[in-house]
Amino acid sequence: FAGARLIRDEAIGLNRADCVLLCDAHPPIRYDVLSIDIGSAPRSDDVPGAAEHAIAVKPIDRFAARWEALLTRTREMPRLRLAVVGGGAGGVELALSAQHRLAGLKGDTVEVTLVTREALLPSHNARVRRLFEQILADHRVTVHAGSAVVRVAPGVLLCADGRRVEFDEALWVTQAGAARWLADTGLPLTPEGFIAVDDRLRSPGDPKIFAAGDVATMLAHPREKAGVYAVRQGPPLAANLRRALAGRRLRRAVPQKRALALIGTGDEQAVASRGAFVAYGPRLWQLKEWIDRRWMRRYTELPEMQPEPGEGPMRCGGCAAKVPAAVLGRVMGRLHPATSGAVMIGLDSPDDAALISFPGAPPLLQTVDFFRAMVDDPYLFGRIAATHALGDIYAMGGTPESALAIATLPPARAPIVEHDLFHMLRGGLDVLEPAGAVLIGGHSAEGAELALGFAVTGRPRPGKLMRKSGLSAGDRLVLTKPLGTGAILAAAARGLISSRLVEAAIATMVQSAGSAAACLLEYRASACTDVTGFGLLGHLLEMLRASEMDAVLDPEAIPALYGALPLLGSGITSSLHADNVAALAALDPVAQLHQIAPLLIDPQTAGGLLAGIPADRAATCLAELRRCGYQAALIGRVARLRRSEPRIRFEAGAAQRVPELIAAK
Repeated sequence: FAGARLIRDEAIGLNRADCVLLCDAHPPIRYDVLSIDIGSAPRSDDVPGAAEHAIAVKPIDRFAARWEALLTRTREMPRLRLAVVGGGAGGVELALSAQHRLAGLKGDTVEVTLVTREALLPSHNARVRRLFEQILADHRVTVHAGSAVVRVAPGVLLCADGRRVEFDEALWVTQAGAARWLADTGLPLTPEGFIAVDDRLRSPGDPKIFAAGDVATMLAHPREKAGVYAVRQGPPLAANLRRALAGRRLRRAVPQKRALALIGTGDEQAVASRGAFVAYGPRLWQLKEWIDRRWMRRYTELPEMQPEPGEGPMRCGGCAAKVPAAVLGRVMGRLHPATSGAVMIGLDSPDDAALISFPGAPPLLQTVDFFRAMVDDPYLFGRIAATHALGDIYAMGGTPESALAIATLPPARAPIVEHDLFHMLRGGLDVLEPAGAVLIGGHSAEGAELALGFAVTGRPRPGKLMRKSGLSAGDRLVLTKPLGTGAILAAAARGLISSRLVEAAIATMVQSAGSAAACLLEYRASACTDVTGFGLLGHLLEMLRASEMDAVLDPEAIPALYGALPLLGSGITSSLHADNVAALAALDPVAQLHQIAPLLIDPQTAGGLLAGIPADRAATCLAELRRCGYQAALIGRVARLRRSEPRIRFEAGAAQRVPELIAAK
């Protein structure tokens, strides 16, 4: 939406000499100007046992998962003792909110204890502190102020004054701490480990580095670590980053001296605190809710991305950028390419890969895939492109041996082109090499956008070649990955869905088909292909035509990525989807109107394998695929051809029923 490239990873270090950021799961990321805005987390490393036996409230996604697990476990516990460590605004608000939520589940069997090394709410005035002492007492929250926790053992907090606080679960909401790796950067830091910045949010030790939010401390204007100060640093930080890149003079960004704090009490009331001011009541809770929800909507309800003026509709990347099947078929029908005795499987009997055999040498599989980027992260794009390219070799039961890379990159300064090309190829290598394939060369060129592909050479396993043909009546159809990447990527390109849906789709796209192919071979798959740009229906029809068979699908058994069906139902489709509609003609008229029909023609990038498995081995094959980590499903069965062209019909429980076998008896 902002025209920025998003890379999801954790920073773990900084090489200032080479101007690169070190990441946990990416190659180093270069920078001209760097802004470090990684926030803070409750400091637990200075208390033995805290990290192992208490739940830190940050990062919030991990806390949310642990909290939901606690709620589930609570229902089966005779009583619950919850300890909250930290007496600042966050600890107080969490203690009261937790007490209110848990009391609704367990009534009087809930015991909440708040433990703090200092006085309650030390940064607020005395009236606020007295008010919260009364509120906590009224809500039956026990407070131990001035009681520093020095060690956390399983089920007990050990305090410096000898106090022992027993707990079933402990939440850690102590003073904010900075990331440890900052100590190795050589940047000027505060005694607490935070990045020191001037009133322009720039490090005095390195003019290329800025910092804002909880991770930074403005030396001339120190403030407490609170979100109200952090969020207001965003606009001046963005302005100064632009000015730094343009070589212009930076602007000062002095924070306000005081800010209004609205602290919830768990019962739809809140306390307002600012300097000497204090107020309490339900209206303040309503104000807090309005402010918080308005803020979140700014990041969750973005306007839909529209094409630039004069441009056509947004075009998708990945395998949704394929040339339509009908166009490709007409072109190949007009070419009349020459044949060769060395080509055992080629254009005369198309399959997922060509099979070439030379005298005196073992046969080779060859395939090529290439498409433009569908994600902003070039390293992740490289991983997806390589996973997709290997799919054709795996679909034929082969093992990859080598690869050639084909890449295009937009014109840019040499360091930027070098960075992006390295990241794409490194991502590809991190998939190719574990699969046993070596990169032996390639070609690169300038282009309008990032694009990458691989020409892969592999070897078939002796006597175990899988092809699109070979399906028999009664075979069960197994699909190893859920469908929906086309719709989800199309929605993401328009800014219409949450990142969690995109991450789930990406997780399937980087999942190798290698183990799935080995499993299908073990259970004697009769035929196999990979589901990519032409959708499940298009690739299933290729198998049925090659095998001269029909198919029966169970619409309820076809797996879909979360969110894909609602998107398709609302008309959000990839740019290749309309051309795949022709495949729906193979369905019965009633099936064409089924809600699952659009999913069957959704273009997949690095999609799953689709295979026919003998009926007596299907259940155990499915169990093994799931044991290997695949979201696999039995989606139907193969039936005898009734007409000259394959037909596909829907039937509930199609994978379980065996009318062909019964009739044969």
